[in-house]
Amino acid sequence: MTSQEIDQQIYDLYDEYCHGKINRREFLRRASSIPLLGASGLAMAQALLPRYAEAQTISFTDERIKARYLEYPSPEGTSGEMRGYLVEPTGEGPFPAVVVIHENRGLNPYIEDVARRFAVEGFLALAPDGLFPVGGYPGNDDDGRALQRSLEQGPLRRDMLNSARFVQSHPSSTGKVGAVGFCWGGGITNFLAVEMGFDLSAGVPFYGAPPELEDVARIKAPLLIQSAEDDPRINALWPDFEAALMAHQVRYERHLYPGTRHGFHNNSTPRHDEAAAQLAWERTVAFFRIHLAPGHMQTSKRTPNIT
Repeated sequence: MTSQEIDQQIYDLYDEYCHGKINRREFLRRASSIPLLGASGLAMAQALLPRYAEAQTISFTDERIKARYLEYPSPEGTSGEMRGYLVEPTGEGPFPAVVVIHENRGLNPYIEDVARRFAVEGFLALAPDGLFPVGGYPGNDDDGRALQRSLEQGPLRRDMLNSARFVQSHPSSTGKVGAVGFCWGGGITNFLAVEMGFDLSAGVPFYGAPPELEDVARIKAPLLIQSAEDDPRINALWPDFEAALMAHQVRYERHLYPGTRHGFHNNSTPRHDEAAAQLAWERTVAFFRIHLAPGHMQTSKRTPNIT
């Protein structure tokens, strides 16, 4: 079933489900009760559930990369220890580093695939699993979402910050690190930009919540803000965030992708928009290539390029 065949009411319910406002059973029950012409609401709802095996783009055995799980310290985090999925390009390093922050359900196969995509592009990629202290990603998004919701946000954010610093200081890293995240991870990317200052070389939040507006002055990294057109919750926060970015001369670009929904980069569900996701990916890689390049100097002055 294509994205065009799914009724907007089902998408609205799916958004509630993805953000933990209703559980899977309630999502399917409410979808099945919506009177629709043609396909049933239940069939549309089931079509939106992720299919990770079909969505893999880079095999974990791809000869261009070396992938492994590893553990590292996380002081003041959820448990003091973290686990991440580290993917290196083959060949001689060091490499510019990218921390890849998952959505609100732990390190699922989609995020692991994104880390592999970055390694193919020549970056050292670390995808931390915020659920590691409570057993790790449980193999399905429903349980993952419940687990992540049960964690204290402060220590969990500290785990993500420690992960960024870990990959920045990794022997295979040049010391330049960027952050990219999706949904919850997009908000964490903005958090890292606040907390890391000049230590973060670039940030790319995909449809993520902004930081506290009073903290925007602490952002020193340039931001590439990737937004979906149909994303009322996040887009409603943009005007105030933009005003704060401009007031504090933070460098940023924002791209709003026509006809897209929240989660359009995730190719495991029909919310995926192939053309927009490809363009957003190309922009992300190009942005990191510029700002994570050896010798590239940070500046706090804003040079906007907004579309």
